[in-house]
Amino acid sequence: MNNAIVTHRFIITPPLPLTFTHLFVDFMTHYHTNKKKYSLFSGVVLLAALAMPSLSFAHAKMVRSSPEGNAVLTESPKQVDVWFDDKVGTEYKALAVIDSKGKRVDNKDMVQEATDLTHFYVTVPLLTPDTYTVRYRAVSIDTHIVTGKYQFTIKAP
Repeated sequence: MNNAIVTHRFIITPPLPLTFTHLFVDFMTHYHTNKKKYSLFSGVVLLAALAMPSLSFAHAKMVRSSPEGNAVLTESPKQVDVWFDDKVGTEYKALAVIDSKGKRVDNKDMVQEATDLTHFYVTVPLLTPDTYTVRYRAVSIDTHIVTGKYQFTIKAP
């Protein structure tokens, strides 16, 4: 009874320092004496995880646009739309159409659909033949800021 204190009939020992090595050795000793129980438990946990619908904790990403990325158009669109694979926040969002000279050319009237929080759009005036860059920013449900850009071109008919 090294360093133990005897109080009546109880023996009180000082607490052991819990180190990773101590915990690992304790787990492995317990594991090797109960392999079948752990194997069965691990199998059940794995099957349950595979059977459950996957939960998405990823950031929202743009999945569709109109005009599409790298599209070549013969006439100006009336608006530029983007859709995300998940709802995006109603604050801190942006959508801009920029010409090849770096000038913003949209009407600065971005709207997020009230019934579809994955979609927002901005209207544009009659655009002349040029290559345009669409830049977007949104806050995904997991609070991460999502940004990106794509281009489309308008050619003379």
